[in-house]
Amino acid sequence: MKIYKYTLEIAVFVCGAVVMIFELVGSRILGPYFGTSIFVWSSLIGIILGSLSLGYYLGGKLADKKSGFYNLSLIIFLSSIFIGLTILIKDPLLGFLQTNLSNIKISSVFASLIIFLPTSMLLGMISPYAAKLRINSLNKSGSTVGNLYAISTAGSIVGTFLAGFYLIPQFGTDKLLIILSITLIIISVSLSAKKLAKIKLLALIIFLLGWTAINQVNLINEKNGFIDIDTAYNRIWIYNYKDAKTNKLVKIMGINNEPQSSMFLDSNELVNEYAKYFHLAKHFNPNFKTALILGGAGYSYPKDYLLKYPESTIDVIEIDPMVTELAKKYFNLKENPRLNIYHKDGRAYLNTTQKKYDVIFGDAFTSLYSLPYQLTTKEAVQKKYDILNNNGVVILNIASSLEGKKGQFLRAEYATYKDIFPQVYLFPVTAPDDGKKMQNIILVALKSEISPNFNNDDVELNEYLQHLWQKKVDIDVPILTDDCAPVEYYINKAI
Repeated sequence: MKIYKYTLEIAVFVCGAVVMIFELVGSRILGPYFGTSIFVWSSLIGIILGSLSLGYYLGGKLADKKSGFYNLSLIIFLSSIFIGLTILIKDPLLGFLQTNLSNIKISSVFASLIIFLPTSMLLGMISPYAAKLRINSLNKSGSTVGNLYAISTAGSIVGTFLAGFYLIPQFGTDKLLIILSITLIIISVSLSAKKLAKIKLLALIIFLLGWTAINQVNLINEKNGFIDIDTAYNRIWIYNYKDAKTNKLVKIMGINNEPQSSMFLDSNELVNEYAKYFHLAKHFNPNFKTALILGGAGYSYPKDYLLKYPESTIDVIEIDPMVTELAKKYFNLKENPRLNIYHKDGRAYLNTTQKKYDVIFGDAFTSLYSLPYQLTTKEAVQKKYDILNNNGVVILNIASSLEGKKGQFLRAEYATYKDIFPQVYLFPVTAPDDGKKMQNIILVALKSEISPNFNNDDVELNEYLQHLWQKKVDIDVPILTDDCAPVEYYINKAI
């Protein structure tokens, strides 16, 4: 029994860690299909907590009926199998839900139920079942239960930091799921080595072969131009496709399954039409020398900026250092003395920087699934205003419509900028007269109170200027603040 004592404590600790690692990996499983908005996190956390509660109840009932190390070993073994099955079912299931359920709230709840409920329920059964095995005297039952739950919670804390700081960026989603499965099989064997020994050994071999298979698949995908990488912040896909408009090959960087950056393989021309509108900086502030852009990804516009404005500098705020490394490796990003890159959150940079800029570009709102709300608020806009020089301009890309429910976020952001800047203008990129259409919309905010003209001798700039939205923009939603910024609520209506 002395061996069992320590084995049981270790099992409870490890399973507590696995619970939290599995939950954090869950965000990377759902992210490429539904983003990482508050809706997705709410679904994930809610379902896992509910599953654990069900597991606590069932584990206690089962332990009262028939307690033994064999049953506990079987519960842990089954949880390892369900984690392994996650690798097989997640992509077909999530692809199906994404295609057939347009409501992110419903689809993320269904996905969480199917993928995370069985494993989380089984892992939840472990602590009460272990408590039953450990209780030798009613006089010490309280302290025994408390000790085991404390050990489980300590494991969860370790698992949280281990997953976020090391495991996810180091191994990625599929390999980490295999690591969890193998770990649970080892714990299961330590509790009961003889029972189901052949089946456990077979499962262990299958998972080890799965590790090899994942390596081979990744190598094949990389040779075919598809890269799948987990970083500390995102799941990133890089792939090529043929642009229907130009018939040219384009390399895409997708962050959480949303295209964030594009590059022609045979030219320096900008792929995304909205990015070309950033050159309106030349019209609204012709003598600009310093620029800041929030959002790097594949660094498409910063590279174009450096080519077109040889006398100007640009600072790029990109939260994810791995994104920058991937841009250097796959998107021809080169070191340049006029390019400064800061790996930090955009809002954190705005809060602390002492630098001044002539232009601030915003390219962090492309996502419809994980938009950084902290950059949308009045307080963030005030920071931008404060670090602009006289005649400074903000040029911001927003994916939205102008009118109707789908345009509520755009109108909230427009109202927020109007509350700070004396002049704010909108330029729909695709359909300049269609307020109902979902499209890229360029918001231009001027620090100057002098009204600009909207004609330019440059043919390209003049074409962009003619997209000026001249109809009234309804201010029918409140401005966004740090205290209240229901960005996901508005974006969900747009989706």
